[in-house]
Amino acid sequence: MVVATVQRYPGALAARWRSVWRWLLERRYRFADWLYACLFFPWTAVFNLTPDGGMGNRLWEWATAIGFYVEVPVILMMALGVPGLVSLAILGRRRRPHLLLFAAAAVLFVFVNPVPAIIALYSYAVWFTDRRRLAVWSVVLTTGVVINVLNTFADVPGTTVTVANIVFQCTFIIALPLTVGLWAGTRRELIANLKERAERLEREQHLMAERAISAERTRIAREMHDVVAHRVSLIVLHAGGLEVSASDTKTVETAGLIRGTGREALAELREILGVLRDVPDTHAPTTPQPVLSDLARLIGGWRAAGTPVQWHTAGTPRPLPTQLERTAYRTVQEALTNAAKHAPGSPVEVRLDYGERHLEITVTNKPSLGAAQNRPTPLPGSGYGLAGLRERVTLAGGTMSAGPRFDGGWQIRAIVPVAQETAQETAQETERRAAE
Repeated sequence: MVVATVQRYPGALAARWRSVWRWLLERRYRFADWLYACLFFPWTAVFNLTPDGGMGNRLWEWATAIGFYVEVPVILMMALGVPGLVSLAILGRRRRPHLLLFAAAAVLFVFVNPVPAIIALYSYAVWFTDRRRLAVWSVVLTTGVVINVLNTFADVPGTTVTVANIVFQCTFIIALPLTVGLWAGTRRELIANLKERAERLEREQHLMAERAISAERTRIAREMHDVVAHRVSLIVLHAGGLEVSASDTKTVETAGLIRGTGREALAELREILGVLRDVPDTHAPTTPQPVLSDLARLIGGWRAAGTPVQWHTAGTPRPLPTQLERTAYRTVQEALTNAAKHAPGSPVEVRLDYGERHLEITVTNKPSLGAAQNRPTPLPGSGYGLAGLRERVTLAGGTMSAGPRFDGGWQIRAIVPVAQETAQETAQETERRAAE
């Protein structure tokens, strides 16, 4: 059963393990506190029950001499009470280090127990940077170690204390924990500083990338304004002059169509330039973007330009998300533009199929009419139209195919999924379009 679950949901199990590992990593220091508290509890109890001189030894002798009723409470206090208090102080070593230091000094002077002193000095050196306080407590605990060594050798007849004994005890109990703690604390601070520096550098890189993108967008907008907008403006002006000066009715209509189309292109181009420039003081464009309701005007313009376009709709037309309708409109627009470029004068069929879960757009054109020598010079193309259209359809979650047909024509077909909107969202979208 477990193997089947692993094979069926490997991604979910991996995500679960990652979350568990992240949870453990965030609480690793708390787990370390509990580990130290449990690990040092028996050692503290053992050293308390086997005092080697000091007040603990006198307390043990006094309790043993009085009798059972005093000896048992003293044993419980030395074996459970004092180690329990030390363990509680260890649990708070990163928040209240002075409690552990006081407990370590008391246990060291009373019971000649150096275990709490070791963990206290190590913890303070790792987690705190007050070196003056650390030096004071080191001196206090060193004094306790020296006194215990002197008392221990004084209680044993025939032995003399040497400097080597004191140095060994101070090195093992004081110097070694201090050295390891200072090294671990310095390493932890260094890693934290490096991590903070890396995060700061990453933020600065993001800011520099955003500035570079903004500068590039501004440059593109400037180039588009200087080149494309200028040329389209000239086309509109010449078309207006031709509309006024021409005497032929057909020429006047064609010139008016060119002028109207050019003005619409300039309006859309200005909106795009405003978005590219991304100037804070510039208001967002309020002109509505073209949607499926504008297809009639688009197809009417191509028919007036001499392209025979047939438009069919299947299914039940209904309001769709604005982004989806905009994608469908741009698909038809790009397909009609390609047909006019590569097959001028050939019939074009536009078909919209409203399905329950998707919208299908199909634009098909016949082969170009007339002999090759009589065809007009094709308009220059960048080759990015279909690529950009495919990207637009993919962003909408759909698929697109484009290619030649068996009869020599060309077909563009896009299928875009329809999001399931609520009735309220559909009503709001309909009201907004009606207001526009």
